Amino acid sequence: MALNVLTPWLAPIIWDGTYDIDILDNQHNSTRIGLFVFAVKKYIRFLLPFLESAERYFMVGHNVTYYVFTDKVNEVVKPKMADGHILQLHDVVADQRWQDVSMRRMEILTVFTKEHMPNEIDYLVCADVDMVFNDHVGVEILGDLVATIHPAYFLSEKGAFTYERRPISTAYIPHGHGDFYYMAALYGGKVDEIYKLSMACQKGIVEDKKKNIEAVWQEESHLNRYLVYNKPTKVLSPEYLWDTILPNGELIKKKRFLAVHKNHKEVRN
Repeated sequence: MALNVLTPWLAPIIWDGTYDIDILDNQHNSTRIGLFVFAVKKYIRFLLPFLESAERYFMVGHNVTYYVFTDKVNEVVKPKMADGHILQLHDVVADQRWQDVSMRRMEILTVFTKEHMPNEIDYLVCADVDMVFNDHVGVEILGDLVATIHPAYFLSEKGAFTYERRPISTAYIPHGHGDFYYMAALYGGKVDEIYKLSMACQKGIVEDKKKNIEAVWQEESHLNRYLVYNKPTKVLSPEYLWDTILPNGELIKKKRFLAVHKNHKEVRN
């Protein structure tokens, strides 16, 4: 099966073998990269494996700042870190509902990408904490605005995408619109682009709350809405976001960032 390596708007879709990492590493030898992650309530249990796997596979040889937001700063165990790697811990209040926790990320991203990160990093990668890096994830993923195809939908027709379809929501995407269904577990870009994205998503979340509604997949729905009308400059294939329980795994030669299997109900409550 031939897998797409270009989007309809000619942005690259990154698969193994579509880039020369040595050339890219040289181009980015002084690039400063941030990795943003939320670890609140019971999700704190995933933080150390996440960070340890990042130290092994994420942006190896480059300057990395981990931005960790947690309500349990005192419980964070610091991994052994490479030179040029910095761990920043930020205290955050945990919302009662996991849906609100998930949406709170956009609010915090808006503040940090405006006030703090422009002086500290060039690119920001935002990731879910209940994942582990399992293979090389390097500067090939950097771009102005980068999104990752949801691994459950990479072979699906548009009509199957679980976009927000209610016109009352600010995350609404009409039938026939959209290109891919993106997952909010991994996206990134230049700091000013992530500021624009998070500001738009946060504004949509607030407007929906005023109408007493919530998008079907919370901030992921708002992210997809934004990316329909602000095309990513680079798209990551499901190599960069995979779950071993999904079908068609034989098509994915490298499984670089993997979901950790867990009881969702237990960790969310």
